[in-house]
Amino acid sequence: MSIRPDNPQIKTSNIRTIGFLIYDGVSPLDFTGPAEAFSRSNGYELIYLSPSGGNIHTASGITIADTLPATSINPATLDTLIITGSDSLPQTPLKTSLIDAARHLVCGPRRVATVCTGAFILAELGLLNGREATTHWKNARDLARRYPQIRVRPDIIHVHDGRFVTSAGITAGIDLALSLIEEDQGAHIARDTARDMVVYMHRPGGQSQFATTTEAPSVSHPSLQKAIDHVFEYPAASHSAASLADYVSVSQRHLTRIFQSELGLSPAQWLEQFRLNTAQQLILNGESISTTAGLSGFGSEDSLRRAFSKWLHITPSEYRARFRSTFPAHPDSAS
Repeated sequence: MSIRPDNPQIKTSNIRTIGFLIYDGVSPLDFTGPAEAFSRSNGYELIYLSPSGGNIHTASGITIADTLPATSINPATLDTLIITGSDSLPQTPLKTSLIDAARHLVCGPRRVATVCTGAFILAELGLLNGREATTHWKNARDLARRYPQIRVRPDIIHVHDGRFVTSAGITAGIDLALSLIEEDQGAHIARDTARDMVVYMHRPGGQSQFATTTEAPSVSHPSLQKAIDHVFEYPAASHSAASLADYVSVSQRHLTRIFQSELGLSPAQWLEQFRLNTAQQLILNGESISTTAGLSGFGSEDSLRRAFSKWLHITPSEYRARFRSTFPAHPDSAS
């Protein structure tokens, strides 16, 4: 299946070929979003590749017909390869056929990019070792744990490191495409494409603004589990690495090693992330900024605002506005 540029007057010599590697179970927005951006900006030919060719069944039930077998093309004919993601990639062993297809394709293009969990495929090939990379916020910790030689940047929407570009989850593929269009054709073309698609040229804030969880992480070390359970039970308390070490009767250095080994974070970093997640949930539940600061363990509104600015690049009030209900408030509930 191939989508050609809208403008037939563009000279063939100026057309860049973008290859999307897709496979059964792929998240369709991982490639349809970027494909829309590339096709609207002109200057690109898009081809869809898969491990064996033929029909591909996406995670949402859409079937993509007539994909090309990855080994049927010369990778050097691709300007850019984009490896798409799937919710199942971090959960199950990567299929040999998919890894072999990626290994064949990555050797030729000028750029190799991933959307969402597609980063796990490049990581498995060892191509991200020693590099910075990102993925969907839900999978960033797992990527860092499984591939410790990668410097995972969980809050960044897209990371450029050499010829490799990785992006965050799902719709971040559009952000990725716009950045590549800007690199190829200039900011004015990318900006016009963004306006045409009714999206931001540069998304405000990082992907941490979307990352909230109310569940304790699953860990194997009993001392770490005890410390985490204690924090979840008393979220408003002024926890610290020292107080948690005392609570579980281990040295602070030992507790730090356990945190780093299982969660990839220091106790202080994990506590700040926990407090931030708690604050996000409280704000979305309608609590005031002052109450949120106290209940989440930040202690003061200033500390809360600094954490939001550091990790989310927005204020607590902006966060509330950005994620408010899509339905107007009922007149009786207005305050």
